[in-house]
Formats: sequence, C-alpha cells, structure tokens
Amino acid sequence: MSLKDRITEDMKAAMRAGEKDRLSCIRMLQAGIKQREVDERIQLDDAQVLAVIDKMIKQRRESVTQFEAGKRADLVAKESAEIALLSSYLPAQLGDAELAAMIREAIAATGAASMKDMGKVMGWLKPKVQGRTDIGALSARIKAALGG
Repeated sequence: MSLKDRITEDMKAAMRAGEKDRLSCIRMLQAGIKQREVDERIQLDDAQVLAVIDKMIKQRRESVTQFEAGKRADLVAKESAEIALLSSYLPAQLGDAELAAMIREAIAATGAASMKDMGKVMGWLKPKVQGRTDIGALSARIKAALGG
C-alpha cells in the first residue's frame, strides 16, 4: 500500500471514529499533497509525499517556537499533536551510527574533498534519508565531515 493510500485509509477511519482533530490534520496533509500534484502536474510517489510531510512538520516546529515565545500553550499543544500525527507517517529514524556510515559512503561515492563538494554529497544522500532524519542536522554533520 502506498503512503497516499494509507493516508486516505486513515482519513476514512478518523471520519468513522469521529476524531475531528485527527481528521482535520489528515485533510490538511492531503491538501498539501494535492496542491503539489496540481502545481507540478505529476502524481507524487512515496519519496515526494515524505518530502511534503517533512515540510509540514518543519512548519509546525517553527510555529511551536513562535507560540512558546507568545505564551500560547493551547496553540503549542495543537501544533505538537499535529507534529506527532504527521511523524507517524515517517519511516523509522536513522541512528547516529547508520547516518555516519551513510555520510562516509556518500563522500566516497561523490569523491568529495572539501566544502565546495557539499552540494554533491547532499544530492546523493537526500533521497536515501528523506523522512528518516532531520535534513538540517544532516547538513551540519556533512559540514563537519568535510571539515567546514
């Protein structure tokens, strides 16, 4: 079952169970997926759906930071619940050892020698780790590995 099909089935289950908050979040996710499909005139595969989910999680994390600064605990709780729901669609997160091994493999495969080659390394790694690690943290680890 594709990720899009799983999301649709979860939406139907939330409707049947009367879970309004869950249903709202899943509909928002489906709208994001559909918007990207319409904009780019393509059918998204699982990797592209994961990219949409990653983007939505990042937006919510930024919102949580803003709401905490504004002392809005109610909105922090709502956004945190949405992060938890969206995260349930992501694959298992990579461990530090696995990630370090993948970075070494990417550097070797691309022949990267300095910070100038960071784009090559990111381009090689990103499809393999999409949804399995934070891309910002990955970038910092690659910089460290390349001596940046």
